[in-house]
Amino acid sequence: MVKVVVLGAAGGIGQPLALLLKANPLVTELGLYDIVNTPGVAADLSHIATPAKVVGYLPPDEGLKKVLTGADVVVIPAGIPRKPGMTRDDLFKINAGIVRDLATGIAITAPKAFVLVISNPVNSTVPIVAEVFKKHGVFDPKKIFGVTTLDVVRASTFVSEILGDLGKAPSISVPVVGGHSGVTIVPLLSQSTVPLPSGFAKSDLEALVNRIQYGGDEVVKAKDGAGSATLSMAYAGAEFAAKVIKAIKGEKGIVAPTFVNLASDKASGDALKKEIGQDLEYFSAPVELGPEGVVFINPLGKLTDYEKTLVQAALPELAISIEKGVSFIGSSKL
Repeated sequence: MVKVVVLGAAGGIGQPLALLLKANPLVTELGLYDIVNTPGVAADLSHIATPAKVVGYLPPDEGLKKVLTGADVVVIPAGIPRKPGMTRDDLFKINAGIVRDLATGIAITAPKAFVLVISNPVNSTVPIVAEVFKKHGVFDPKKIFGVTTLDVVRASTFVSEILGDLGKAPSISVPVVGGHSGVTIVPLLSQSTVPLPSGFAKSDLEALVNRIQYGGDEVVKAKDGAGSATLSMAYAGAEFAAKVIKAIKGEKGIVAPTFVNLASDKASGDALKKEIGQDLEYFSAPVELGPEGVVFINPLGKLTDYEKTLVQAALPELAISIEKGVSFIGSSKL
């Protein structure tokens, strides 16, 4: 039995994410929560002929507590989307409080659940969840994840476009490390399972890296004020959740890039800190997943000189974003 809960289930990411989770045969119960419309979304999804029983709650009558009771996996896409001209700092001011309050509910009602954070800015919201759990004495670094899968999905898609064959996209895997915004997104294209064409120009490589780093801006601009990357993010979130569920059920050898606390596996986390040359508390790297969460944080491996410069450029921004999340909870009353 696997109960998955989506917090922010009536939103632009939440609805398609809930649909994809309802379609996953490994999900036996799907709990939905939002400040509006959740019972309607739940009723709609409940008519789909798959195993998951669907329930939907609103805040009144302890809705958050009810939806979280018995949760194995909690996915958090709640918050506002980015609009044109909005910085991730603007996003932080609004989404930080939302994530803090939801994390408090999880810490109280479902402290042993796997928590998958989608709400941006992930580089700050993951530390917020962790700090809330610490304040409640239930922090387990092995079970809190920042969902960076969209960067991996974009990298795979864009490489297949360059190769002129979108049919290759599902079989292309590009490790993306660092964090989940702008310069902190570091695609290790030299490690792509399907290499870029020989003689690929450095200017083209830089343009590709920039497109992966700022793919979200491409969508925000194309939607012309009507939202951000919701459908691709829902797909990516469902992909990562599916891997977590398989790991919970005991499937071996599951590895996925994700933004984690490096104390989640001390030996491999310390080795990664040494590799990047900085004592960061969080970093995104390919992580092996198991029934208890993080099993092993994989090293970055052999990098090109260009990739090394990208990693170094990511570190100062990551440090600032992580500290922002930690400080927010330090100054909050829970």
